[in-house]
Amino acid sequence: MNTTIKKATLVVAALLCLNIAKAQKIAHLSFDSLVSLMPETKTATEAAQNFLKGLEQELVAMQTELDSKYKDYLEKEAGMSEMIKKNKQEDLQQLQNRIQEFQRQAENEYKRKQAELTGPIMEKAKKGIEAAAKEGGYKYVLDTSIQNTTVLYSEPSDDILVAVKKKLDAMPLATIPGVAPAGTGGIKTPPPAQGGKAPTGKPGK
Repeated sequence: MNTTIKKATLVVAALLCLNIAKAQKIAHLSFDSLVSLMPETKTATEAAQNFLKGLEQELVAMQTELDSKYKDYLEKEAGMSEMIKKNKQEDLQQLQNRIQEFQRQAENEYKRKQAELTGPIMEKAKKGIEAAAKEGGYKYVLDTSIQNTTVLYSEPSDDILVAVKKKLDAMPLATIPGVAPAGTGGIKTPPPAQGGKAPTGKPGK
């Protein structure tokens, strides 16, 4: 009698688990692929590259200054007094320290800029995933990007990348900080100072 009851209980439990599994539809997509398909990603990438180029140009200018001063020091070292020689050496060391500090700060600043530019894109992508998942009745959506190692095994599931992309195409373009919407000329013009006029000429280098 007890054995029969136990078997019946196991059967009921198995059926319940099966019904729950069926009710909890699972989908997957590659989040990296989704983001790469968004037009805002190209805009953000170009803005980040331009920002990096500006940092690199400043670094090259600083390194050129150091090379020039060091060359001048070597050429005139023999005729320098000890006091002038020490002063020149300290100047060179300070410039070298400035370059190293600039490199460190530039790396952090570039990462910050990347996060600022891609933030709105990630937010829009997540909203698109949420909309497609609700429409398709999915309880979970798994990220199957190459660098994502959180999903080691899963049963076959629906790839909703196309469905999410359609949702994103129907949404307004994400606003990239410091970049004007597509077709308006690129980088946004800073607002005029209070009581003044907006600049009309190109900024000097």
